[in-house]
Amino acid sequence: MSATSPSILAGLIGAGIQGSRTPAMHEREGDAQGMRYLYRLIDLDKLGLDSSALPQLLDAAQQMGFTGLNITFPCKQAIIPLLDELSAEARGIGAVNTVVFQDGKRIGHNTDCLGFAEGFRRGLNGVARRQVVQMGAGGAGAAVAHALLSEGVEQLHIFDVEPARAQALADNLNQHFSGARAQLGSDLAAAVTHADGLVNTTPMGMAKLPGTPVPKTLLHPALWVAEIVYFPLETELLRDARALGCRTLDGGNMAVFQAVKAFELFSGCEADADRMLEHFASF
Repeated sequence: MSATSPSILAGLIGAGIQGSRTPAMHEREGDAQGMRYLYRLIDLDKLGLDSSALPQLLDAAQQMGFTGLNITFPCKQAIIPLLDELSAEARGIGAVNTVVFQDGKRIGHNTDCLGFAEGFRRGLNGVARRQVVQMGAGGAGAAVAHALLSEGVEQLHIFDVEPARAQALADNLNQHFSGARAQLGSDLAAAVTHADGLVNTTPMGMAKLPGTPVPKTLLHPALWVAEIVYFPLETELLRDARALGCRTLDGGNMAVFQAVKAFELFSGCEADADRMLEHFASF
């Protein structure tokens, strides 16, 4: 390690994140590049806190000299009012998953959109994109929806436990993409029956929230299915889909590729995406 190597202190704020592979991915890539790179978990559940603690946590991280923070469920939208600046991507998506402390300012970025798009291109290349059903309209859902429309999905039907949130996301998307390609989902069974693809952006399927957002009776073999949950890597939804012979994309892809971009924002150095994929697969 040279005297001029950057020294990075980063962290992840979220709820129920003890199983996250993000710290190890960042630290091992830092090691490979000869950096002093420390990455810490700030788990709201373990600390007995909720998203209302974000102002204090952000203040503390900034005062203690953190380089930046990753932000995950349930804080990707709640953190926006606490930031000084937003990147164009974060502003357009309306969600932040990466905060960089720079020159006394808190700058919000979104690497989820790029992360999902890269994983989609690699793992589901050539799939039909006429109609896609998305489950979830939260912070991660907003980023994934932008990625799906950017990747050529013609009609995106968005379902959420809060229909108003799904409608707001559809309205935001239709301001950024021509053709009114996003809409609030109304009949899940009918939408999945006619869909080419299904994407889960809810936390349903995580180890702490077992289950599936779509009953397996609605799935069909012609459907491709993508997840953003990666702990466990094979969720109930993916297991049901694979049993039918569906093409699938697990949540590890988005986890790795969003981390690649976040690493670059924190360190100012280019990450080796293939090496980080190998790191992820080895855990």
